[in-house]
Amino acid sequence: MTSAEERKKLPIGMQTFEEIRRRGYVYIDKTRKIHEMITTGKAYFLSRPRRFGKSLLVSTLNEIFNGSKDLFEGLWIHTSGYEWPRRPVIKISLGGALCKTPGDIQDYIREHIEHIADAHGVKVHQNETAPAMRELIRKISKIGKVAVLIDEYDKPLTDCLDDPDLYRENRRFLRSFYSIFKEMDEHTHFIFFTGVSKFSKVGVFSGLNNLKDITMDMRFSDMLGITQKELESCFSDHIRDAGEKEGLGRDALLEKIEFWYNGYRFSEEDIRVYNPFSTLLFLDQKKFSFHWFETGTPAFLINLIKETDYDVQNLERLEVSESSFSSYEIENLAAVPLLFQTGYLTIKDYDAETGLYTLDYPNFEVRNAFETLVRIRNKKYYERFLDQERTLYLIGVEFNADERNIGDFEMEVLAPAGGPASAPKKKERDP
Repeated sequence: MTSAEERKKLPIGMQTFEEIRRRGYVYIDKTRKIHEMITTGKAYFLSRPRRFGKSLLVSTLNEIFNGSKDLFEGLWIHTSGYEWPRRPVIKISLGGALCKTPGDIQDYIREHIEHIADAHGVKVHQNETAPAMRELIRKISKIGKVAVLIDEYDKPLTDCLDDPDLYRENRRFLRSFYSIFKEMDEHTHFIFFTGVSKFSKVGVFSGLNNLKDITMDMRFSDMLGITQKELESCFSDHIRDAGEKEGLGRDALLEKIEFWYNGYRFSEEDIRVYNPFSTLLFLDQKKFSFHWFETGTPAFLINLIKETDYDVQNLERLEVSESSFSSYEIENLAAVPLLFQTGYLTIKDYDAETGLYTLDYPNFEVRNAFETLVRIRNKKYYERFLDQERTLYLIGVEFNADERNIGDFEMEVLAPAGGPASAPKKKERDP
């Protein structure tokens, strides 16, 4: 048993690998999967829902390519035989970019180019963004082939889905800008793009069509998220403390955590992971709540459902073909791929004979919070929800969209821990 002072801290909201390692926070060792990715291919694309650890993955890749072997002591990759060559890295996150005008993105990227150039002791003389990136790659590749890491590549597009003209302007720029990385192939060692959305290869990635999409690759399906084994092995002390507060034994508590926060599946293989953000917040606060959902739902998603009159009842046990996961563009927005990519739907089953996937809400947190939010935003769904057993919690509660929110729903309706939805049936656990 570890004392509260000795146990590792929970890295809630932390996205910097070096800080997590140097300050003694819990780090779930994903380096075996990362090693496989960086040693078996060159250019990758990965889509995952928000708050799933994408930025931490990018930070981890950055430290690997920086040759920071000391940070990985005790992790799988440290003794893997990896040679730790130091490479110049171009790491850009578009998460901080303003996207109100097409020039905003270009100015933001240009600032990053200048910062990276300064860090490598070179000067970039081109004023335009794309030529400046081309010049930067050529110059720093003299040190060694370049690793390119682009985080939140899609933010300039998802931020303006309600403004088609701005969307098309941003897409036009990004298409041209991203194509540089294929053009500069001989100067690059590794390329990695990540974000929430999967836009079509004929759209933003038309000039960068050599990216390998590993979003649904079973080899990397648990590279992000927390597996059952990782939960129980990395957080045993925190689980014990939460069980004491909840008045539950270890097995009963694990079942309840699974019911609330597990269930995400990203491939044909039945490998399921926990939402890391919600799980860490629960272990910290020792309170079951809509942690992930309360961090913000994309407005464009709610607006799309309202505009298309999409019946959220149809989202349960939804059978779809692989084409339903296809990427999208503003000219052809559809609810199903958006809901899957943003984490509100996940794979529940896969039939190899028919090639059909069964989609559903991943867990209790997402199901209840999402349906309630949609109902609050669009009251015509109210009567439909009354027909479902989970609306037991809603009977007799009058919601007013102007006065109440998800927090009220949680406090007034879902708070009773003894309610039927928060008390899953007991099942046998693996020893």
